[in-house]
Amino acid sequence: MLQLTPEAGSDLVSATAWSNQMNATSTGSGIERRFVPTRLGRIHVAMAGSGQPILLLHQTPRSWDEYRDVLPLLGHDFRAIAMDTLGFGDSDAPAGDPSIELWAEGAFALLDALEIPRAAIVGHHTGAAIAVEMAASMPARVDALVLSACPFVDAARRAKHHGTRVIDDVEVRTDGAHLAELWARRQPFYPAGAIDLLQRFMIDALRAGEMAAEGHRVVNRYRMEDRLGLIHCPTLVIAPTGDPHVHPVAPKVAGAIEGSILRELSGGMVPLPDQMPEAFAGMVRDFLASQTVKT
Repeated sequence: MLQLTPEAGSDLVSATAWSNQMNATSTGSGIERRFVPTRLGRIHVAMAGSGQPILLLHQTPRSWDEYRDVLPLLGHDFRAIAMDTLGFGDSDAPAGDPSIELWAEGAFALLDALEIPRAAIVGHHTGAAIAVEMAASMPARVDALVLSACPFVDAARRAKHHGTRVIDDVEVRTDGAHLAELWARRQPFYPAGAIDLLQRFMIDALRAGEMAAEGHRVVNRYRMEDRLGLIHCPTLVIAPTGDPHVHPVAPKVAGAIEGSILRELSGGMVPLPDQMPEAFAGMVRDFLASQTVKT
């Protein structure tokens, strides 16, 4: 059933010690960062807090940094873990062609390495597509699902976007003009004057390289319409009203998941988690808390 609610002493350092320093660092905000070896490669994560685990999945071409301000907020009540998807941020690129299914497998490989049998999964944009696949493919491992700005990928969308240029596809030029082009292509989807948010985006996009564009194509190839009906865990669908590509299709996403809750977030745009971290974290926290009460 679909529910809609409004906004709401030695100079020598041993190899082991050096490895530990490199694999786990802490920040002043209480965020711990580390590299986790998994069966699919080394995955970089940032973590905060303790308790019920929540895995946070970012959009293309971002990294864990998309949740930099969300992590400490959720860390008050949960063990919040933001990962760099394979091929993005500081995580290794996977062997084989990238796909939503492979990225979901990478997320489960991380949970295995961290010895986490079950978790709540939160995904934004591309991360939401990965979260869908996780809940559909291994339902016993997903306690709850939060799909933020989730695209609705069906045959019509695949046909529409087949062979078309995606937003972050810019031709590299020796004078660096492609950087200004990328900034200009993204700027309309960010709040006016949000220089810091756009700079954070640019850093992640440059690190992603070719995956900055390919990540969008991966989403557009996903057969999401075959997967949504397989989700049976408690699900919250967040629809940012200022995100023109996903806000109109949020009812379709929510309507395809039995028992899901659809909530709009007024003024939310493409960079929702780092644009409105307090509102985003509050919505996630309240939803997961409500599910704990029910159980």
